[in-house]
Amino acid sequence: MKLSFLSLASGSSGNCYYLGTPEYGMLIDAGIGIRTIRKVLKENQIDFERIMAVLVTHDHADHIKTVGCLGEKYNIPIYATEAVHNGIVNSRYVEEKLGASRRIIEKEKPFTLRDFRITAFEVPHDSTDNVGYYIQHPAFAEHTFTFATDVGHITETVSDYMSRANHLIIEANYEEAMLRDGSYPQFLKDRVSSPTGHLSNQETAEFLATHYHPHLKDIWLCHLSRDNNHPELARKTIDDRLFHEGIRVGKDVTLTPLKRNTPSDLYLFSEEGVEETS
Repeated sequence: MKLSFLSLASGSSGNCYYLGTPEYGMLIDAGIGIRTIRKVLKENQIDFERIMAVLVTHDHADHIKTVGCLGEKYNIPIYATEAVHNGIVNSRYVEEKLGASRRIIEKEKPFTLRDFRITAFEVPHDSTDNVGYYIQHPAFAEHTFTFATDVGHITETVSDYMSRANHLIIEANYEEAMLRDGSYPQFLKDRVSSPTGHLSNQETAEFLATHYHPHLKDIWLCHLSRDNNHPELARKTIDDRLFHEGIRVGKDVTLTPLKRNTPSDLYLFSEEGVEETS
């Protein structure tokens, strides 16, 4: 048996990730259209009927666009904190209001989905509420995942859960000079760079360089800005900072910027290691 990880989209236009086994899986956020979700899953030989849940990080439109459809039309349980669910109810971007599909979770109280053990944790961001997810599976002790997207700043709690991961999905939203010198109005620049906004390449690089541990095997950079970042720039900034600490990308750890509007490769994990398929 293998675990599968796939980014369907990662950016301000929409976010959606898949994690699962050959028998069942889950989506983390659903901020892209249902047709795109079904199409990308099919192209990667993942049966849409395997989806047993959607885990929602927060109630911004690029993370919740399709949760109403998935929950009410397809009867897929939607897991979120009570505050996030309240934000979804009040969102003008969600056409179908959640009813029977609504599932309430609490931060740092683990819950199970089949064999997966999932812990939501507090993440600072300017949404109604915001969480990251730490996900374990008993058959894959060496393959724990932490999702930390839309991170205003790294708290002790965020650091703790990110430091537990073998596979880390972490935000690198903007390059500081590009944001500073770019075309955004000042109020938006202030919002993005605030403690409840987003992580810069430099902030992510500093955290990774100072908190690297040998059991961290894969880093995926998520939620890159279209206007204030570039995948190769994000990668180089973090690669250079890791190298300064003697951490070699490609040998000690992999480092991959996720695409904003197109799927990633499909990653397969077993006790023997990781296999990447295009």
